[in-house]
Amino acid sequence: MRTLASKSHPEVSENALFGAESRGLTRCRSRSRRARDGCGEGRGVDGRILLLHNVMGLWVLTETIRGWERAGKPADLSTLLAAAAAAPADGPVFNVNDPSFLPPGDMPARIDAWFAARGIRGPSTSAEYVRCIVESLAQAFADAALTAGRIGGVPVRTIHIVGGGALNELLCQRTADRTGMPVLAGPVEATALGNILVQARAVGLIEGTLEDLRYRVVRTHSPRRYDPQASRIR
Repeated sequence: MRTLASKSHPEVSENALFGAESRGLTRCRSRSRRARDGCGEGRGVDGRILLLHNVMGLWVLTETIRGWERAGKPADLSTLLAAAAAAPADGPVFNVNDPSFLPPGDMPARIDAWFAARGIRGPSTSAEYVRCIVESLAQAFADAALTAGRIGGVPVRTIHIVGGGALNELLCQRTADRTGMPVLAGPVEATALGNILVQARAVGLIEGTLEDLRYRVVRTHSPRRYDPQASRIR
């Protein structure tokens, strides 16, 4: 999974691209099936096929914080995430990919409306809103990863989170909990590192397979591992 961080809050990703990697097209499902499940297809390095699923990312949280800041309310992200981590994890979740959350504006009001339309009691405090958003994102990430793996015929055993979202400890842990799989978080600058290594190989400065290039990254930018906590898996 790749997340794109905002400049003001590097640990908050504006959007997320989830997917699975396949070595060829033979195991992939039909285009119509991929389209129906919201997946696209891209070509990666060394002929790899990437089954990709775009998820809203933490845009909802970013815009929520901006709204609180504009209203003059305390909106320090680290403080909010710490408070959210202490909030109950068994609250309801919403569909972060609902089109109503796409435009900028009052996100808490939209979350309230989404739950009200379904007769569900939503969050009420700032910590509960943040926890609700993170839980909803973690569930969306879990669904997207499993969908991409199923369509691509790729068994998913580990979730890799790179980019700005790798700095969000609560999100990484809850993604591990909700998937029941380990999450490896980092590096934050995965895109830049990948580009440098591929270009260096192209001009002959380094050699190796794609796995060799990835090993170079792991040696210098060791990811943080989040194991699912059995008591918190939902």
